[in-house]
Amino acid sequence: MKIDIFSEIQGPRPWQGDDHEHQRISQTLEQAVLADELGYGCWWQVEHHGAEEFSLSSAPELLLAAISQRTSRIRLGHAAVLAPPQINHPIRIAERAAMLDQLSGGRAEIGLTRSTPPEWRLFGADPETVRDRVQDAFQTVPRMWTGDRSASGGVPVLPAPYQRPHPPLWQAASSPVSFEEAGRRGVGVLGTTLWEPLDRVARLVDLYRAAAANCTDPVGAFVNNQVAFFTFVHCAETDEEAMQSGAAAAAAWYTARALTFFEAAGAFMETMEREQRIAADPSGGGLAGEFIRRETAAAGAPSPALVAIGRILQGEQVPDDELFDALAAQDSLIVGSPETCRKKLRAYADLGIDRLMCFHQVGALPADAVTRSIQLIGELIPELDQG
Repeated sequence: MKIDIFSEIQGPRPWQGDDHEHQRISQTLEQAVLADELGYGCWWQVEHHGAEEFSLSSAPELLLAAISQRTSRIRLGHAAVLAPPQINHPIRIAERAAMLDQLSGGRAEIGLTRSTPPEWRLFGADPETVRDRVQDAFQTVPRMWTGDRSASGGVPVLPAPYQRPHPPLWQAASSPVSFEEAGRRGVGVLGTTLWEPLDRVARLVDLYRAAAANCTDPVGAFVNNQVAFFTFVHCAETDEEAMQSGAAAAAAWYTARALTFFEAAGAFMETMEREQRIAADPSGGGLAGEFIRRETAAAGAPSPALVAIGRILQGEQVPDDELFDALAAQDSLIVGSPETCRKKLRAYADLGIDRLMCFHQVGALPADAVTRSIQLIGELIPELDQG
């Protein structure tokens, strides 16, 4: 399992000074250089708009271009491009990704996603058509990269990527349906929720692998059969020091802000309704339908983490320590000493995950504590990365 880094560039209040944004961006560049030196596999940068303190990463392609000129080995992942055309037109996706690939000497990894309601509203995207428009992007962008002018109305899309035939493609996914979609498209899957217990992560990995194994017509020139998963990672010299650094508060802050920014209550209901339709589909609903029916039949009492998240969605203020304990109980978080983190990282590796995206810079964690966490996890990379 390769060890990567996942970056949001978070800047929670209270802000210190008028240059707090510049400080955060500068720290991000320094962290990327350090990750390159330590042997991390890929730097994954998100794309969000209007997210305020939750994420400063509104122009990831610019940040990744800057990182490309300061590093020599680490791969550079856009996780993920918001692909509705009102946000990012497919031609612009292809052009920017190819330029990043050229600037980095062939180190780009490109994910696509349909985004969420706040960003659809901001850019005027139609919620009823975003899924189809993202499918269009998956089909046309790799064709543009390989010189197929019919994908761009007869106009050449330049430059071509440095990698041949093109950079690996990925899809951000958080539900069984999207894991199956990624596999059937022949693209890698970026698991983008840290609220999943490991046993369900294992089932999602199996679902994706089964779908990818049946992919005979990938959207790109090859099947990128890889699973990447992200989770909160904070390593310190001891378990006690990791907690004293503010790990519980950071995880709780992220959870509450994510549920708010993504309007998770509405998104949750949308996902539930869609999964119900798939489970009831007379055709069986494919691998996702089978997955959903199996989970429904086996469901017991909801986990403490789901109960805590439900309380947040209802407007309750769940204490930081209580939320952290609920998440930690299902091994969703990797927090503690190097030995504790080693065991938790190995648990993810045992699930067959190809890339673990470590979410180090979370909430109000001090910059020096984030740097130390990156260093300590970096020391574990040689034993976890078997190539």
